[in-house]
Amino acid sequence: MPIIVPTRVDIAIIGAGIAGAAAALTLAGRGRSVIMVAPASKESPRTGESLSPAAHGLLRDLGLTEAFQAGPHRPSHATYAAWGMALLAQRNSIIHTEGPGHVIDRRAFERMLGEAVSAQGMETVPDTLADATRAGDGWSLTLSGGARVEAGFVLDCSGRAAVFARRVARRRRADRLVAAYDFVTQHDETVEPTPATLIEGVAGGWWYATLLPDRRLSLAFFTDPDLMPREVTREAGAWRTLAAETHFIQRWLDSAGYAIREPARLTSAGTAWLDPATGPGWAAAGDAAAAFDPLSSHGLTSALWGGRQAALAALASLGGDPGPLRRYAATLESAVRNFVVQRQAVYSQERRFRGQLFWKRRAAPP
Repeated sequence: MPIIVPTRVDIAIIGAGIAGAAAALTLAGRGRSVIMVAPASKESPRTGESLSPAAHGLLRDLGLTEAFQAGPHRPSHATYAAWGMALLAQRNSIIHTEGPGHVIDRRAFERMLGEAVSAQGMETVPDTLADATRAGDGWSLTLSGGARVEAGFVLDCSGRAAVFARRVARRRRADRLVAAYDFVTQHDETVEPTPATLIEGVAGGWWYATLLPDRRLSLAFFTDPDLMPREVTREAGAWRTLAAETHFIQRWLDSAGYAIREPARLTSAGTAWLDPATGPGWAAAGDAAAAFDPLSSHGLTSALWGGRQAALAALASLGGDPGPLRRYAATLESAVRNFVVQRQAVYSQERRFRGQLFWKRRAAPP
């Protein structure tokens, strides 16, 4: 049965990813009419599987603790990093009072969110935003399929594309980091792989690898677009050659029986944010508001937090209280400022390759 698109709603959520689902679950049962607009999911493999310990409270607030604990995610007890030295340093989850973070099965996690949203009676209109104009105190939205929706408030949860907010705000960037990534399978399944995460700095950028719950290895190389070998997305051999330039990553691949058989995929991974991230009758959340360098490992948790807080701010704004929206915007601005400073400090710790272009671009000013 086709979904009937309402002509007027209190809140329109653009995007049905992690931030969008968190927003929808926050709005459920609050007495406001809500529409979600997003293209049909393609179920394509996506990188991003680190859920920080801070997510536990957010999952509880969203009513997802039991569903999340049903799995198939794995606790993230240990992270190893070869950063600033040719040795592996270990960081253990015992330092976190909230307990360990998790390496998630991304598809299962997003499926869990989608099912929770559907259970609340919210359906997603499988369409995209074509136009948006101010209409009184709200917005007039035109969808690509031709439908028009009047919305009192718009939540942009459409990821880095920021399909609504880019029309009303400026996108700023700290860098243009990109990631070549792959999900590598074992050719020798008799070997029990170590459940760990490994980060390794190299001359041209840095690598990340983590064991997924299904025993695949999520593998990614981060660098600038002009430094990324173009062949890695066309030839498996070029991707293997690039991985062979690592020390610890390659040892893990070899010792645990993993083999690179496919070319890498490419995606944007830079630090970028909206200025501003909120405005009259709208707010952005998740990567649409601020997308951080993956070194932070907080992307998924930030999406949950942002979706929930933006939704609460929208509710207050529609009720005549602009305070939560101002506080949400101030928190985002502070988070961006702090992250840019911290990001530079972390990159400056890697001094082995300070003469290389990737690292010179991220060095602290003299």
